[in-house]
Amino acid sequence: MKIFKFGGASVKDAEGVKNLQKVIETTHEKNLVVVVSAMGKMTNQLEKVVNSYFEYPENLASEIASVYDFHFQIISDLFTNTSHPVFSKILTLVQEITSFFNTNKSKDNAFVYDQVVSFGELISTTIISEYLLENGIENTFLDVRNCIKTNTNYRDALVDWKLTQNNISTKVSAQGITITQGFIASENTHNFTTTLGREGSDYTAAIFAYCLNAESVTIWKDVPGVLNADPRHFNKTQLLNHISYREAIELAFYGATVIHPKTLQPLQRKEIPLFVKSFYNPKDVGTCVGKGVALDPLVSCFILKKNQVLISLSSLDFSFMMEDNIADVFKLLHQYKMKVNLIQNSAISFSVCVDNKYDKLEVLLSKLRETFRVSWNENVTLYTVRHSNALEIKDLLKGKEMLLKQESRETVQLVIRE
Repeated sequence: MKIFKFGGASVKDAEGVKNLQKVIETTHEKNLVVVVSAMGKMTNQLEKVVNSYFEYPENLASEIASVYDFHFQIISDLFTNTSHPVFSKILTLVQEITSFFNTNKSKDNAFVYDQVVSFGELISTTIISEYLLENGIENTFLDVRNCIKTNTNYRDALVDWKLTQNNISTKVSAQGITITQGFIASENTHNFTTTLGREGSDYTAAIFAYCLNAESVTIWKDVPGVLNADPRHFNKTQLLNHISYREAIELAFYGATVIHPKTLQPLQRKEIPLFVKSFYNPKDVGTCVGKGVALDPLVSCFILKKNQVLISLSSLDFSFMMEDNIADVFKLLHQYKMKVNLIQNSAISFSVCVDNKYDKLEVLLSKLRETFRVSWNENVTLYTVRHSNALEIKDLLKGKEMLLKQESRETVQLVIRE
């Protein structure tokens, strides 16, 4: 048994769906669990639906109609027979979104988000399963919510591993091809839909691999594998042939987006290799994450995070920044949902680089000013460089203002204003 995962970019249109079929045929795999994300940017569109429900109800019907129109175009391109059951199946799924809003009584944004956004995956897998059947590839459609069970922490649910292991062991056949959804699950009390966090489809693939003792997981992407830098921001990039689990976890921790941070740990526990390959060139070797050498080739890896905030604190009376002060800071950072990406402290100051994802900066700064002298810089960039050399760091800093630098044996982090 192997696990294949296809992201939204790989199934963004009818050609992407046809290419998914080609990948399965080219690899000659017969026993597969195929995990699929929502098509293209559909998750973003469904987020607009949720936002309309809460903020702009007059736009709700048109936003839902856009969900149907997008998928209708894809199935029209894939199925010449307009009476094919897939047309009614997709219409029914979209109508279920409206039905949910008509009966929903919850004002919890996170709960509503999970119930609605999950339709992206349910629709994409329905289309793909039907298309493969139409073209002679037998497969079983599996609603992943019957397998992966979680707590009720909507939008970032924690997996109940014992229950999930039992469900997957009993509901997933070791023979043949199973088509299922990434990213979504259900809570184990009332079976309401939950999600595993953005980009959680990779994690779904790892969960199935762990529970099925799979031979491998392959993530099919629009890149040749894991590169040492994001080609959108760096002119010269290099394919990494092999990455150890530990090195991959380090890269994910610092923000590398090719592999989801939660994906690697269950694979490492059972030493299941993870391959990242191009869905355009399925015969190419791509990148393997597994046991063995830390990094091949051993080159510098560059990770950047834009739109960060650098906050610097000192005590109002210039006393030392001790454990109790710092503990108070971290309580506030947690309270206002600030993702901490770097910390640095001295005897009288404490600096932290954070991601203001939930737009809570103003209220956080106001609270911090009650206790500390506060300065801050918005819209800064955090560069993390693994296995760097001095010349590369010098090159990186050309024409930029460095606000903070932190260096360890393997990692250099720079907060820069560009």
